[in-house]
Amino acid sequence: MNNMIQDHITIKNRYAYFVKKVCETETVYALSDGKGYATSHSNDLEDKDGAPVQIICFWSDTARAKSCIQQEWSHYEVSFIPLIEFVENWCLGMNSDGLLVGINFDSHLFGYEAEPLELCLDIIRELKNKGKSLVLKKFNDINDMETQIKNVLEDE
Repeated sequence: MNNMIQDHITIKNRYAYFVKKVCETETVYALSDGKGYATSHSNDLEDKDGAPVQIICFWSDTARAKSCIQQEWSHYEVSFIPLIEFVENWCLGMNSDGLLVGINFDSHLFGYEAEPLELCLDIIRELKNKGKSLVLKKFNDINDMETQIKNVLEDE
């Protein structure tokens, strides 16, 4: 198997692990320096001006996040975000701002790049599979959130 396919499978598996893990713990991890969060740029997507799309990076556990505290992120520290806040505020906000979500990046800043609303739908599916729900502030329940996200995606 060539390295590119192997790398793609590895990051796809990391993404699936992220979705499962954050639904279990209801916690997402980020790196913050008090002024902002750890960001990177897409290897694949460009904005309308031809610049790489910005990514905000998130992890499913502190160990993975800590492994990235080096080089330009050496002054960052791990912070946690409740899953409810992540899906309602972060994902919806990043979608509005045209940003991507970086999932479980490794110390080489290599990881899965996800559309925020697609990630939300994957998290909702996993919560439903586990028979879990979230008490949301901006939606009636996860079914309402799922319906509204699908409507937005159909309109794009």
